[in-house]
Amino acid sequence: MKAIILSAGQGKRLMPLTVDRPKCLIDLSGRPLLEWQIRGLAAVGVTEAVIVTGFRADKVEEAMATLCVPGITVRTLYNPFYALADNTASCWVARHEMTGPFLILNGDTLFEPAIARRLLEAPSAPITVTIDAKDGYDADDMKVRTDAAGRLLTIGKTLPLEIVTGESIGFLRFSAEGGQRFAAEVERVLRSPEGLRRWYLSVIDAIAQRDGDISTASIQGLEWGEMDFPDDVDRNRALTAGWADRGFA
Repeated sequence: MKAIILSAGQGKRLMPLTVDRPKCLIDLSGRPLLEWQIRGLAAVGVTEAVIVTGFRADKVEEAMATLCVPGITVRTLYNPFYALADNTASCWVARHEMTGPFLILNGDTLFEPAIARRLLEAPSAPITVTIDAKDGYDADDMKVRTDAAGRLLTIGKTLPLEIVTGESIGFLRFSAEGGQRFAAEVERVLRSPEGLRRWYLSVIDAIAQRDGDISTASIQGLEWGEMDFPDDVDRNRALTAGWADRGFA
């Protein structure tokens, strides 16, 4: 199993921590965020990680050159459009990696290994989206609406709260067929006038509304975090400190 990690962004909302390093390299309990991700993937048997880089790609390459995690190989893939486009462009750069089954992981998503295990063990489907549920959602949450069977109906930040059933944590599984479908849709979207401004999860939304066969996997009750705002840093350091104490990854 291969994982594609979308880590091209700078993380400007985290300034000044990200003046000269991407947010995937912010230290969390003695390890950069990216290392926590790679160790979490290796812990559940993922054997290859392809990191899509952009801002200060040299620093990511330097960090990965000295990283040795048993059972997983790591390589980087540079996105030269990171400053001009949203993360659909990172998926376009990585489209040739989308062969066989694979995972896509947001570069700012922390997860305990049990989340990756639950995603890998979810029932077979072309595309599976991990989702969590909580009491309330804010404007920055990537909200989802699902049906009673857990099929994804729509996904986006601006969904009306009365129809929201959860949020995407930015961790997806693709079968070989689902990956081909996704890569083709990414190609189509980037040929459109608004393509450079599209999030890749808007591509997932288009597929869900057209084909109706995207599944979800609930990770409710498991631990994860995002790295978007300064307040997230202390929260994620506390989270990873707990994981280190319990021997996660």
